[in-house]
Formats: sequence, structure tokens, C-alpha cells
Amino acid sequence: MEFTSGDVWFAVAVLLIATVVTKIAIARATVDPTCTRPLPPVVKGVALLGLLHALVTKDLPTVIHDLYEKFGSVFTVSLLGQKVTFLVGPEVSAHFFKGLESEINIGNLLNFTVPIFGQEVGYGVDLATRNEQARFCLDALKPSKLRSHVDPMLQEVEEYFAKWGQHGIVDLKHEFEVLLMLISSRVLLGKEVREKMFDEFCTLFGQIENGVNLVSVFFPYIPIPSNQRRDRARVKLTQILSEVVSSRKSSGRVEEDTLQRLIDSRYKDGRSTTEAEITGMIIGMLFAGKHTSSHTTIWTGACLLNSPKFLAAAVEEQKELVVKYKDQIDYNTLAEMDALHCCIKEALRMHPPSPVLVRKAQKQFTVKTKEGNEYDIPRGHTIASPTIVNNNMHYIYKEPQVYDPDRFGPGREEDIVGGKFSYTSFGSGRHACIGESYAYMQIKLIWSHLLRNFELELVSPFPRTDWNKIVPGPQGKVMVSYKRSRMSA
Repeated sequence: MEFTSGDVWFAVAVLLIATVVTKIAIARATVDPTCTRPLPPVVKGVALLGLLHALVTKDLPTVIHDLYEKFGSVFTVSLLGQKVTFLVGPEVSAHFFKGLESEINIGNLLNFTVPIFGQEVGYGVDLATRNEQARFCLDALKPSKLRSHVDPMLQEVEEYFAKWGQHGIVDLKHEFEVLLMLISSRVLLGKEVREKMFDEFCTLFGQIENGVNLVSVFFPYIPIPSNQRRDRARVKLTQILSEVVSSRKSSGRVEEDTLQRLIDSRYKDGRSTTEAEITGMIIGMLFAGKHTSSHTTIWTGACLLNSPKFLAAAVEEQKELVVKYKDQIDYNTLAEMDALHCCIKEALRMHPPSPVLVRKAQKQFTVKTKEGNEYDIPRGHTIASPTIVNNNMHYIYKEPQVYDPDRFGPGREEDIVGGKFSYTSFGSGRHACIGESYAYMQIKLIWSHLLRNFELELVSPFPRTDWNKIVPGPQGKVMVSYKRSRMSA
């Protein structure tokens, strides 16, 4: 899932999406001529040449921040007749996150996911059906349903780290990617897949992942080898999950996992979910969570092991919980891990899984900056909300370049003081991530176990962000030395 350079990634995310994907849309939006307020300043001419040069010499956050410093919190990048308008800061972000689907939506920007997840789900179906399917996934991941996932998650964590020796050096990227797939297979897919066909499932899922590349984003159906492997893998995955679903239905067996909850889901008209729909939703959930969870787990560790003060605070919290609960971990114990929660949240602030969120304006709307300037955003513009910049505003976050989990603690709570949309690592409003509680739970389980059972040290340099990825993550290996050292109650 790599592009050839960070420059290409940014160009795709910001400029080419509007240029290429819009041309293959069923209905092409046109600019509304009825704007009565000024339009946002436009990056063009010499400024546009400077932007293109910056793409080669600077990273994504720096490029966007430089444009923000020069043009303000609302500006438009115009290229090849297409317009991408950036909304920087919480004051101008309300409509992006709260606007009705009829006013601002993803448009056809994710149509390339149809051959990945299937024609029966997501952007292969109408809006009403898609909303019902989203409700099924949301219900399956509600905090009240997550309680039953703690024990199987914890079992996977304990069994995995039991295989480590008394001491050694490991690459956290590799370790967490494997562990999180084990957890996902147990909790999302069920014990049939986890115990009998995990390796095959991972191989097939990897082939689907590798089918997401620059060419397939814009031309998802052309018969290139990666697309063909993706399609064959998806057919086989559908067969595997269909057999599991059929077996459960015929035997009357009911399990406590997400797959079962999707099997039991019903549309408003009483219709049951089909095997193809269940498969598509499961693959979608795996896609949504795999890289974001593994990257956040890695960033949390790298930040903690690079920050003695906050590492000591997280360890001390675990010691107190070990004494209080006799080394037992359940849903309530996880809820009391406030220090660890803030450490994860701060890692997400600095390293959000989605650095730029993008939607299409279906109707004209107006934004007002904190300076009081008002701009009309015409229908047809692609709208970009740069999370990587919004999470680092100097007037909201004190020294935003510094890893400081205390900023979310009592007496500071900088994200709350900053107002709505000051922290959008999990989206917000109508577009909040449905897997936020699930993500925090599994990351807490992993890091609470490590802090209770090992002394850890980061032995490689603190990782840079790899902007060559569709989902940017830590670049290179993240090497950590470990030595067993179990806390006692």
C-alpha cells in the first residue's frame, strides 16, 4: 500500500482526487454561481509554483502549515480546473463534520473501495442501505458490547508475549502488526477463523491490501495483476466466511463476536444480512482498523519510551491498579487507566492515522474564521480538513510539538478548552469513528501488559513519519529491548 514518494501521496490526496475521480463520477458537480460573499483566497500563479516545489522539499504538515500562515484558515488550491478548499482550525470546521449528507459528503471519492469490500456494501449500495450497514457496525462496537471482548483480547495478548524470552530485542512494528491481526481474527471473525484458518486468512487479506495502490485508486477495474490477485483473494475470503456463517446457522451455534452480531443484524424491513454483506462489512472493519491501530500502538510506545516522565507515570498507574485489582484486568480496570489513556490520546494528536480528511461540497455553504472573515464555499469544491495541522494549533495547544499527555488532564484539558473540533484524530460530529472505543481498549490491553511484565527501552532512533504510505506510519523499524520484570500485587 505504498506510493512512490510523499509528493505523490499529497498530490493524490489533495489535487488528483478531484481531477481524476470527479471525471468518472456519474454526475459531475458544477460551481454554484450564487455566492454573495467573497470566495477563499486561491493558491495560484507563483504561489502554486511554490507549492509544487514545497511538495518535493518538505513534509505534508509543513506544506499545509506554510499555506495556512500565508493565506489564512480558509484557502483554495486550484489546479487543472479543479478546486480543493482547505479548512484549518476548529472555527471553520463545523460544517465539515456536522453538515447533512445531502450538503457535504464523501461523493465518489471512495468508489475505488467497491471491488475491495464488494458491491453489496459501502459505496456499492445506496445511501439508505449504507447507513443501515453502518448502524450494524456501530451496534457491534458499542462500549456495552465491548465488555465481552476483553477476555479474548487479553488471552491473545498474554499468549503472544508469553513467547518472548527473558530478554531480547524486537521490532515493535512487526510484533504489533501480527498481534493486532490475532486480536482482530478472534474478536471480529470468531474462533473458527482464528483457530483453523488464520494463516490462510492473513495471506488473502494481504493480497487484498496490496491491491490498493496508485493505479487501482483511479482505475479499480482494469485487469492488472494486483487487481486480479485482489479479486481472487476476495472471492476466497467470501467463501471462507460464508462457510462459517452457514455452519453457525445450520447448527444453531451462537458466538460472542462481531461476526455473530452482523449475522443477527436486521434491516428496518426485517431482512437479514446476507453472507456477501457480512463479508464486505467484516473486510471493511479490518481495513479501517488494522493500520490505524497498529500505527497508534507503535507511536504510543515510541513516545512513551522516549519520555521518561510519562513512562514513569504510566508504570506507576499500573502498579496502583495491580494492587487494587490483584493483577486482574477487566473492562472496569481499563476504564481507570487515565494516564495511559492520555498517553495514547497524545500520540494520536501528534500522529493521526488520517492526516487529511476529504469530502465534496454538494451545496454552497459559508464559513467564518476566528478573525471574523466570512467566505462562501461553492458547490463542487473538494473540502479538506487537515487533521495533522488542526491538532497542532498553537493557540489551542501549548507547545504542540512536544509530547505532553498532561495537556488532556484535569486543570488543562486543552482540547475541551479549545472547543469542538479542536481534536479530530477520530473524526467528529456525524463522521466520528465508530471504532474509537475498540481501538483504545485493545491498545490499553497491549501496553498495560507490557508495562506490567517488562522493562523496555527504545534502542533505535525515534521514528520519523513515513509519508510514502496511504496511511502514514512510523518509518523503518522501531527496535526495542526488553527484559522480563513482573509487577507484584
